[in-house]
Amino acid sequence: MIALVRYAGATMLHSQRYLAPVLLFMAVVGVSSSNDSGPLPPTYGLCAGALFVCATWLTIALISVEDPAHRAITVVSAGRSSRVLLASVVVAVISCLILTVVGVVLPLLVGTHTVGAADLALGVEAELTGACAGIAIGLLCSRLVIRRRGYALIAAVGLVLVALLVRGLPPINVLLRVTANATKSADVLGPAFGLLAIGAVILVVASLATQFITTHRD
Repeated sequence: MIALVRYAGATMLHSQRYLAPVLLFMAVVGVSSSNDSGPLPPTYGLCAGALFVCATWLTIALISVEDPAHRAITVVSAGRSSRVLLASVVVAVISCLILTVVGVVLPLLVGTHTVGAADLALGVEAELTGACAGIAIGLLCSRLVIRRRGYALIAAVGLVLVALLVRGLPPINVLLRVTANATKSADVLGPAFGLLAIGAVILVVASLATQFITTHRD
């Protein structure tokens, strides 16, 4: 399994398809938090939204690195397609963990804030929620599920917009609204943790659905 994760990560790095979503994320975080001196919850909510979009794009790019022929060879070598999918999910999660660190630390470097443990915890919870939801949508809109790129793009954009804009839809829209109105991170740590749990469940369900569709299609 470790070899598969290393292979998926190396293939992703070599393709450089991660650059566009990562640069977009860093640009949004840097611009939105530059010279910011307000409370951190709204800032971290915005960073979580940016990571949500980035994770969706990054996951689709990761799954699409290999063409169907090369992926078939990888599946044969691995023994099961589920192991290949799991390796891709692990690489996506590791990538988002790195970006989470960036999204938590960068606003502190370019803005002026008084930071406490609750602020850091909220930043991690919020951005991991965005990462889980984004990876889930990326899997469901990847080549494994939707083979036509145009349809996949439309589906991804549509789902991202729905998750961001539909009022009261957990976890992303609710997270944005909760953090936007908060002045103290400690006040929203509980709700943010609950939304993270929902995001994790969505990721697991999306992974299982992707594997089911892939197996029965092939």
